[in-house]
Amino acid sequence: MNAENARLDPVDVAILRELQNDGRIANKDLAAAVGIAPSTCLDRVARLRRVGAITGYSARVGAAAIGRPIEALLAVHVRPHARPLVDPFIAHVLALPETRSLHHTSGPDDFFVHVACASVQHLQSLVLDQFTARPEVARLQTHLIFATWEGSPLLPHDAADRVAGTRHTDRRRGGRDEAGGTKP
Repeated sequence: MNAENARLDPVDVAILRELQNDGRIANKDLAAAVGIAPSTCLDRVARLRRVGAITGYSARVGAAAIGRPIEALLAVHVRPHARPLVDPFIAHVLALPETRSLHHTSGPDDFFVHVACASVQHLQSLVLDQFTARPEVARLQTHLIFATWEGSPLLPHDAADRVAGTRHTDRRRGGRDEAGGTKP
């Protein structure tokens, strides 16, 4: 972390929170929400990008709305856990259209893969044909996802001390049921 990274003041934190709540917010609306001039806001957002606090913008896609209502976490144990096998495994998993995210972890499972499939049969084929058929996959457990809730915006660990209130409202919250609707 460079010195510029460490200088996130309450306005920077507020900008990060607002952008995580709505990445498409217009600069003038963002500036008004955090209480600064639009030109200042543009400069601050550019600096936050430069220091790596903002790494990009993306659209969150509802899997059920695009014909992939079955989501699961696959807990995968790879043996041996060595780079010559791990790197090709990662490349293989990231190339699968069903993969939403891949996490390399510690503990009894080496990877957690979040997948979205069209049906239970599709999920079964994915597991059998793309995972357990691979020689490096020693064990795999499938965990169906019934609902998902996103956490609060990711802010610096001491942001609660620097910004009024201990926890800020996040407009993104709310669960998504298996049909893609929101839950209370």
